[in-house]
Amino acid sequence: MKLTLEYDGTAYVGWQRQLNGLSVQEVVERALGELLGAAVATEAAGRTDAGVHALGQVVAFDAPRALPLTAYLRGLSALLPPDVSVVEADEVAEEFDPRRDSLGKRYRYLISNRPVRSPLRRRTHWELFAPLDVAAMDEAARPLLGTHDFAAFRAANCEAPTTLRTLRELSILSSLDLIQFEVEGTAFLKHMVRNLVGTLVEVGRGRRPVTWVAEVLASRDRSRAGPTAPPQGLVLVEVRYQ
Repeated sequence: MKLTLEYDGTAYVGWQRQLNGLSVQEVVERALGELLGAAVATEAAGRTDAGVHALGQVVAFDAPRALPLTAYLRGLSALLPPDVSVVEADEVAEEFDPRRDSLGKRYRYLISNRPVRSPLRRRTHWELFAPLDVAAMDEAARPLLGTHDFAAFRAANCEAPTTLRTLRELSILSSLDLIQFEVEGTAFLKHMVRNLVGTLVEVGRGRRPVTWVAEVLASRDRSRAGPTAPPQGLVLVEVRYQ
């Protein structure tokens, strides 16, 4: 069975079960156990970090008994906390693997760029009060497109065996006091999107020249990149399959 989940990650330590707090995986498996009358283990397309949100997290599991799809859309959602919901349910082949079968992921990162705090955006945006130069960030992002070694943009504890990744899109949109990063690629390193955003924001703030981002990419040195953008602005929008 394949489920597509939407969740507000504010209250969770991330998707994956951990000893230091409540995870999205834990509440989903608990609700599935209640719905199906048996313990269920889930596999997700990606391990979103603490505070990161999702519009289209994909989860798969072996159901111990058959239920109509509406039981997952309505019944399971009713058993989940208000900040987690099933938005789509599909029957898939038993060998379906939400991570290995993925052809790519799309992330969105939101920045609130107004001069005062926004109580309504604080859980879903990075609030930056000084104006950002969107045109400079957009120009600085262009060398990041394509296939590169993104070692300079991974977390220190990233365990990926290779740092080669392909970015298909990195676009930056702005409207009034909202800045939106759209990032799509075949796969991502740990904290990669947040590190890309944090680095580009250094250019937007005027602290670094446009050419600096390409130099950071070529260096493969995480210490030369910008800070990691905070988690609340990041959303896993979509996981793509054939």
